[in-house]
Amino acid sequence: MKCEWCEQIGAEEIHCTVYWELPDGTRAIEITETPGFECKSCGMEYQKEEIIQEIEDQLLLIDTSKLGKSLSYEQLMNQKRLLKYNYFRF
Repeated sequence: MKCEWCEQIGAEEIHCTVYWELPDGTRAIEITETPGFECKSCGMEYQKEEIIQEIEDQLLLIDTSKLGKSLSYEQLMNQKRLLKYNYFRF
């Protein structure tokens, strides 16, 4: 697969740990087993824009005060939403 950073062939799908600041800016959390890519050419680890949007939307739609310091991507996405949809995304 072509790397989004260096544009060389060699990016492979992985699951990695990312750190995300909560929307209210009070703290950051660790999200393990997050879908992503790692480039063998440049060494960059990154997430596709769709995954970034899913994480950011989910963090806006749930009660983040109930989150611990670390959780898996699947646990985050399975949190009960206060709203069904991010109505601010046009």
